[in-house]
Amino acid sequence: MTTVITGIGAATPNGLGTEAFWKATLTGTNGVRELTGFDASAYPSRLAGQIVDYDAKAHLPSRLLPQTDVSTRYALTAAAWALADAAVDENTLPDYDMGTVTSNALGGFAFTHQEFNKLWSKGSEFVSVYESFAWFYAVNTGQISIRHKLRGPSAALVGEQAGGLDAVGHARRTVERGTKLVVSGGVDAAFDPWGWASQLAGGRVTTATDPEAAYLPFDERAAGYVPGEGGAILIAEDAASARERGAPRIYGEIAGYASTFDPKPGSGREPGLRRAAELALADAGLAPADIDVVFADAAGLPELDRIEADALRAVFGPRGVPVTAPKALTGRMYAGGGPADLVSALLAIRDGVVPASGFTARVPDAYGIDLVTGEPRTRPVSAALVLARGRWGFNSAVVVTRHTDH
Repeated sequence: MTTVITGIGAATPNGLGTEAFWKATLTGTNGVRELTGFDASAYPSRLAGQIVDYDAKAHLPSRLLPQTDVSTRYALTAAAWALADAAVDENTLPDYDMGTVTSNALGGFAFTHQEFNKLWSKGSEFVSVYESFAWFYAVNTGQISIRHKLRGPSAALVGEQAGGLDAVGHARRTVERGTKLVVSGGVDAAFDPWGWASQLAGGRVTTATDPEAAYLPFDERAAGYVPGEGGAILIAEDAASARERGAPRIYGEIAGYASTFDPKPGSGREPGLRRAAELALADAGLAPADIDVVFADAAGLPELDRIEADALRAVFGPRGVPVTAPKALTGRMYAGGGPADLVSALLAIRDGVVPASGFTARVPDAYGIDLVTGEPRTRPVSAALVLARGRWGFNSAVVVTRHTDH
């Protein structure tokens, strides 16, 4: 059985909608800017990949606004775009043949912060009843499935930055088990004061003040990452079913997936990213030489960049494959980061062009990787490997390939 992607919806700091996101990615449009949602002047870090031109009222019915966090609004909007792109509505397939699998790492921070303020300042009777689910990691899966009447097998996965790829991998597994179509991907957002403080507490966020020098993965100046918000939703579908119903387009195949976990710190054992990449390639039935580009996790911290470079050299050899990190233009979107990279990988296959890695320019020779910098690189792309790492040891890898009728 072959699982294909038939629809895409992207909501990111540098573009709302799939083609807007792709155009911004190829032209190097930076979505990193000063936080505007609250006064961040007292915080050590003030730059974020922030969506600034989204009007929820223009995309969602008014009844959903009082019950949804901003992250859920992005997820619902991206899901609607993806389903429209795939020409799917509630009558396309039986409702139990369509499921939802998403990832979310941060929950509904802004919504919960707002309701906790009511609890502490006014009393419990002022707290919204919707708080009971609006904060929860599974809420995006629930809201998408309810809105679009998708009653098939569904799930919510949490794996920080790796979770979005895990969701897509599980969507593929769900299709292989017999569900014809699964809405999948990941979205995150937490740019309220509480959510921002929690992200800074991790100690990995840059304190840089220049948006063009803030998030420089694999650069000798790398000194942390910029948090981002948004992500992408994709429609994963059984290829035969997609052909039968006349899906307007197929972007590519989910050919391979794997996840691993890092060994205990101090064990002396190798981190799990290399093994995740090798297992995903094996699952796809491909050799390293078959991969045309790698979309890197790109942590933006020297030690983590070195570990990823080591893994890439071990799998592909020194400078053995083009590597890119377009997420430098959006910030790390946590559960949304991997799915957004999958969108870029699928469009790279479609258009034969590999996007550049933001403003990274000075890659240490010791890394031994062929990072695409400066300008996009035109080249045929038939297969791409997408990597993601989540804090505390999650590693995930997905291989996407050009679709061919088997």
